[in-house]
Amino acid sequence: MLHNPATGPMPASPPYLEVAVAAPLPQTLTYALPISGEIPRPGQRVLVPLSGRLLTGYVLALSEERPEFRLKPIADILDDCPVFPEGLVPFFRWVARYYHYPIGEVIRGALPGGLTSQSGRQLKATEAGLHYFLVEQPQLVHEYPWLAGLLAKKKLNAATVRKLWRGKEKRLIEQWAEQGLLLVEQVIAKASIGQKTETCVLLADSPASETRAQLKPSEEKALALIEAMRTDPAQGLPRRELIKVYSGAGKALASLAAKGLLRLTERPVYRDPFGEAPLFYPRPAQLTADQQVALAQLNPALARKKYAAFLLHGVTGSGKTEVYLQAAETTLALGRSVLVLVPEIALATQLEAHFLSRFGFTVALLHSGLARGERFDQWQRVVSGQARIVIGARSAIFAPLADPGLIIVDEEHDGAYKQEDGLRYQGRDLALLRGSQGGATVLLGSATPSLNSYQHALKGKYTLLSLPIRIENRPLPQVELVDLQAVNTVSGRPPLFSPQLKQALRATLARQEQSLIFLNRRGFASCMLCSDCGQAVQCPHCRITLTLHKGRGQLLCHYCGFASNSRTVCSNCRSLNLAPIGFGTERLEEELTGMFPKARLARLDHDTTRKRQDFFRILRAVHDREVDILVGTQMITKGHHFPHVTLVGIVWADAGLGLPDYKAGERTFQLLAQVTGRAGRGEQPGRVIVQTHQPGHYSIAAARDHDYPSFFTKETGLRKALGYPPFSRLINLVLDGEQEELVQNRAEALAAKGKTLRRYKKTAILGPAPAPLARLRGRFRWQILLKGPDLEELHGLCLELEQEQARLGGAVNLSVDVDPENML
Repeated sequence: MLHNPATGPMPASPPYLEVAVAAPLPQTLTYALPISGEIPRPGQRVLVPLSGRLLTGYVLALSEERPEFRLKPIADILDDCPVFPEGLVPFFRWVARYYHYPIGEVIRGALPGGLTSQSGRQLKATEAGLHYFLVEQPQLVHEYPWLAGLLAKKKLNAATVRKLWRGKEKRLIEQWAEQGLLLVEQVIAKASIGQKTETCVLLADSPASETRAQLKPSEEKALALIEAMRTDPAQGLPRRELIKVYSGAGKALASLAAKGLLRLTERPVYRDPFGEAPLFYPRPAQLTADQQVALAQLNPALARKKYAAFLLHGVTGSGKTEVYLQAAETTLALGRSVLVLVPEIALATQLEAHFLSRFGFTVALLHSGLARGERFDQWQRVVSGQARIVIGARSAIFAPLADPGLIIVDEEHDGAYKQEDGLRYQGRDLALLRGSQGGATVLLGSATPSLNSYQHALKGKYTLLSLPIRIENRPLPQVELVDLQAVNTVSGRPPLFSPQLKQALRATLARQEQSLIFLNRRGFASCMLCSDCGQAVQCPHCRITLTLHKGRGQLLCHYCGFASNSRTVCSNCRSLNLAPIGFGTERLEEELTGMFPKARLARLDHDTTRKRQDFFRILRAVHDREVDILVGTQMITKGHHFPHVTLVGIVWADAGLGLPDYKAGERTFQLLAQVTGRAGRGEQPGRVIVQTHQPGHYSIAAARDHDYPSFFTKETGLRKALGYPPFSRLINLVLDGEQEELVQNRAEALAAKGKTLRRYKKTAILGPAPAPLARLRGRFRWQILLKGPDLEELHGLCLELEQEQARLGGAVNLSVDVDPENML
């Protein structure tokens, strides 16, 4: 009987493999075993033939049922062990079906980047081709610039050929290949990431004495250094450490290995993502009464090892993190693992510090802020079981934990849990799905729960846990609204800083306490306006004004990344008279420096924290009281504990209320409540000054009063009247293309098709209409909104419209956004 060391005995009849290919295919494919007869396991990557190419596929299942058609064998098995557990296969299937996305692409996006192999074409010039292009027809080199590279290097790599193959040159290359001028070869592009290794030197156990007597001085020196420097004879000495001390050791090592005096081996190297040690958080002496009540309900659910969902609604500073930590402790004691989701990388860093303080390096990080190699190593630690706690942003929901017993979603209300391109999944919803499929307890936590989650809790779908009081009975901060319309200024325009906020900043500085200034807009000015013709400077690829970043001397598009020099001219009238209009965190920092020249300022936004070390440095400076005033965007609003911050100033509270989005009021309330909660978390009480043009708006008034129930009642009343979630479900169909007329025509055709399908009686088709952001990255955008209470009917209509889009084809793309978070 044949045996596969990884999989055990071969069954009586060879199995067939269900494979999800990393390509935009809506269904899985079936393949035969490789010619070697080796049987891969579910979760392993394989190389499979498809349409004349070789692509990466993922084995989902083995079947002994023979298909009616002839099968191709897989070309190769790429892994010794699975890269994800078999238990994740049903999860991947559900995600692909619900979000209308190819399952192979779902899995590829879930895995660490760089793990995809595929075949490609490499182009070489034959001897006849070299003579033809250089001697007979040299003008072709000028007509086709890529030929110059081919003739210089004698070949073109797969990436370059792939671009040519998509264009007009494909047929020309094929013709030249038929004439014997070019050679088209199939090559395999290997995965670009893998296990990192280093060379280590191990001394031989019993070297011959006569051999050692014949050594050169360089060899003697190398051996002496190895004996002196090695700390663990079994592990050996890294070659790079020896080279640092003695640069001439390289040649000596090769000759010593040839003489049998030492061995050179390769060992894995772990790429540490943690870098500088985060802040240490000790265990509290005792829990509050509310924390004890919450854990008394959580612990029995954890012990039952069955699915249960909880919503932990706790005011800011009430100790939600300690509930997470103690629930995680219970889960680990039961032999299961823990998954912790946070909405942003910045919060991952904050929670990472708490979990590392409590659990050490059994914690793994998974988020997009890691380098590819670091993410690969973290993934491997989780797959192997070395790491039993995973902390990360939304993509960590795909972490390869074999048996998660607790899934925590911190700040569950945050819109950052929704992926806005590609696979448009909602991380919080997938946490609930994974918990239900794996028999885990799911704990959603927030001071400002989403309307959907709170509605589920009120209806009994989730168990509601409450932490209504801050730690040590500290009071919530006093909130004062400043009506900017009532502030008199010489210019007649509202000021950046009202007299009340200026006075409060002076008083706080005099008491040697810290202040936090919040504005959810980065940069110096929101646009540059021509003083002569009145036109704003726009991004050439998007219908968006460019933001001035004064420190960098650039105008930036925050959507596509386009940048230009800030010293530019008006594209309409060629005038040089451009004036900055609006404001951002960079301008606030400059204004505050002018008002308080002796104050120590820091700014926390995307521009100042591009590196993980920068984020740590600023946070540590605030904790060590080296910063008097911290200016920032929403990065400073979530989860941070600044015990010496007693004043919070919100420069423009109603910035988001004018957006064309039914969630604008909810987002405004959540943002204000969160940033308000940064004040008064230490021994001194907090004060918050909110500058607004709409002091009577219900979301701003509720945030002032720390009154979530009244906000919930008002907002749900409005949503119910309009038939928006949580009283209905939505699917947004976004069409985009390079020609606006084609996009508009396609959107109108799909909407008309949908309205003829009368069996979908409960679903309304809204639109089509141009998207609020009508052009992004050079592509025009239109959208169609499907709205209705029946989820099955909604998905049925969506599928039919996708099929119509596939039938029509052409240069217009369709993206499906199920449960959209952002309507822009």
